[in-house]
Amino acid sequence: MQKDQLFTRRRLLLASAAALGAAGTAGLVVAGDEEAVRTAAPAPAPAPGPQARQAPLKSSAFRLQPLTGDGPPRSAPRRLKVRTEPIFEISSRGRQMMLTFDDGPNPAYTPHILDTLARHDVRAMFFVCGECVEDNKHLLARMAEEGHVVGNHTWTHPLLTTLDRAEIESEMARTSDIIEDAYGERPQWFRAPYGAWNRAAFQLGAEMGMEPMAWTVDTTDWDTPGTDTIIERVEGGAAPGVVILSHDAGGDRSQTVEAIQEWLPYLLDQGYHLTVPHRRV
Repeated sequence: MQKDQLFTRRRLLLASAAALGAAGTAGLVVAGDEEAVRTAAPAPAPAPGPQARQAPLKSSAFRLQPLTGDGPPRSAPRRLKVRTEPIFEISSRGRQMMLTFDDGPNPAYTPHILDTLARHDVRAMFFVCGECVEDNKHLLARMAEEGHVVGNHTWTHPLLTTLDRAEIESEMARTSDIIEDAYGERPQWFRAPYGAWNRAAFQLGAEMGMEPMAWTVDTTDWDTPGTDTIIERVEGGAAPGVVILSHDAGGDRSQTVEAIQEWLPYLLDQGYHLTVPHRRV
C-alpha cells in the first residue's frame, strides 16, 4: 500500500478513533528514571496542558545523558503486566517533558527533525510504521546512534478496532521484527494508530514486551494547520509531565520541520528537560 493512500484515511477515521482513544485512555504516569508506574487522575486526550509559569531554569543543566544498558538485544521479550489504559504522561519531576514523532521514518522529513534534535542535544521517541522502515533502515540506525527511542506503531497504520486479533498480532509482530533488524533491539513501547486502543492491543503488546504509550498534547500537525499553529500548540501546551505528539511522515510534514526549529529552543530556554524512557535490561 502506498503511504499517500494509507494516510488519506486519517481524516476520515480521526473523529471516530479519537472517541475510541479517549474512552480507552486514562491517567498513568511513567517516570523517566525507572521509578514505578503510578495511577493518576484521568485526563482528556489529546488536550493541551497549561503553559508552565515557573521562572525559566538554566537549560544547560537539563541536557540529556547517554542511555544505559547498551547490551545485545534479548532473544525473547520480557512479558509485562497487561494494562487496560495507555500511559499518557511522564514524571513531572525536574520539569520533564517528552517529544514523540509518529508514522515515519520518511526520508524527506525525518532527517531534518533528527538534525534539529542533534543540534540542540535532545533525544526523542519515534513510533515507526514497519512498511516505512523497509526502505529507510538507515534512519533507524541513525536514531540508535543518536540515542533516540524507537517504538512500534504497527506495519500499515490501521485502525486496530476494525481488525481481528490475528491481524493485530501480525501488524505488531512484523514491525517489532523489522525494528530489531534496523535499530538493533526490539521495541519496548507501542502506540496504537489514531490513539484507538482495544483489549487485544494491550494484551499483545504486553506479550511482546511493549508498554502502551499515548500522548498529552497533539500538535495537530497531521492536519497541516500552519507552522504558527503548531508552534502555538506546543508552547501553549508545555507543562511538566507532558508528552508531545508530532509526525515525521504520513503527509506533507514541512510545517513540522519548520515549527520544531522554533519551539524546541523555546522549551529549552524555559528550562524543560526533554527526556526519553530508560531501557529495561
